[in-house]
Amino acid sequence: MGDRELVGLAGLGAVFLLLVLRVPVALAMMIVGIGGNYALSEVTGFLKFAPYLKQFKTLFFNSVANYDLSVVPLFILMGYLASETGMSRDLFQGIRALVGRFRGGVAMAAIGACAGFGAVCGSSLATASTMGKVALPELRRMKYSARLATGTLAAGGTLGILIPPSVALIIYALIVEASIIEMFQAAMIPGLIAVAFFIGVIAVIARMRPDLVPAQDDMDAGARGAALRRLWPILGIFLGIILGLGFGLFTPTPAAAVGVFAILVYGLIVRGEGRGLTVTRLGTSLQETAVTAGMIAFILFGAEVLKTFFSRAGLPTALADWAGASGYNPWVVLILMLAILIVLGCFMESLAMILVVVPFFWPALVALNGGDYVSADSAAYGMDSGDLKLWFGILALVVVELGLITPPVGLNVFIIASLAKDVPIIETFKGVMPFFAVEILRIGLLLALPGLVLWLPSIL
Repeated sequence: MGDRELVGLAGLGAVFLLLVLRVPVALAMMIVGIGGNYALSEVTGFLKFAPYLKQFKTLFFNSVANYDLSVVPLFILMGYLASETGMSRDLFQGIRALVGRFRGGVAMAAIGACAGFGAVCGSSLATASTMGKVALPELRRMKYSARLATGTLAAGGTLGILIPPSVALIIYALIVEASIIEMFQAAMIPGLIAVAFFIGVIAVIARMRPDLVPAQDDMDAGARGAALRRLWPILGIFLGIILGLGFGLFTPTPAAAVGVFAILVYGLIVRGEGRGLTVTRLGTSLQETAVTAGMIAFILFGAEVLKTFFSRAGLPTALADWAGASGYNPWVVLILMLAILIVLGCFMESLAMILVVVPFFWPALVALNGGDYVSADSAAYGMDSGDLKLWFGILALVVVELGLITPPVGLNVFIIASLAKDVPIIETFKGVMPFFAVEILRIGLLLALPGLVLWLPSIL
């Protein structure tokens, strides 16, 4: 390994160190990118900075002036509008009206609502925070075990990153040059499996430990009917977006625009009932969207600066060459990569991790698989590079989800703990352990049965 590669490895270590020290993601990537390029430059003195002064004129614009990225602020706006219009509460209460009669039904409704809200939010942390504020008071009022209530919401929040549409899926697709629609299609079955597994966990706990779960919901018939009436238009909006994307009726950006319009209409309609969208709430949604979208744009800019450093250092190419010539079992290397992602997911936000790690892992996987143009019959993973993009992308996001509830630093657990200050955080970690176990099972299923990811894109 040459000096340039060693500088690149030092830079990669510096990125992770800065992130652990809680330096903002974009700033950490920019510091390492500029510092690394400076170290690799062959000129001396102030002239070392000349390339950056020239590059920065267009780099920021070029890093965000991508039509495919225009969908990101629209999906973000959908999530904020859904929260400000009270849609998240209506979604929870509506699903509760459907399943609340079962033992553990309110906790099951929280899982369903997390999945539904994730479909318009696309962020696990935002899903955990929003649904925690909505569902946690009801779960506590109904005398659910504090461990089960907080564990359910921390685990349910992880659905936001995978249930399409997802911002993380969009960024991953752009990095590996995959179809965004195909990524959404590939995520549907694994996302539904997660919902089914989480609901199954609650059903098993309710049967084995009935003392942790109240016997039945206390929602009366009138409230149940009103909740169901408010649920149907929400389901119509969600299913319209998801099915439209899944069946290729429209591309992601028009789908997001339709979703924003539909939620605006919904907010204006329910305003007549004394709820819904007001000028203040609309302004808040727009302001929060601008802040979040600006943060993502800054992260993308930082990633571009960092990428130029890593490219000059030759680190991705060196890793791919090493993987191809190492002789290691490709499956062992893949599982090791997934284990690294789980550990990093405990400390890093999902978008930052995808931007930093995937550009290294993806070339190595392609090399291990046999190259860019290898046929499925001769490929190490039994699929060509196009299918490998979809399969690895879903696996990567699933293990990133797992990192969000992995002790000792699962970010979702800390978000829920901030909402339930009277519950020791160790209790919340104990509450997520059954969900953690079925997530491991789901990863095993996706590894053993790639068709769970690849079947839907292949027929659509």
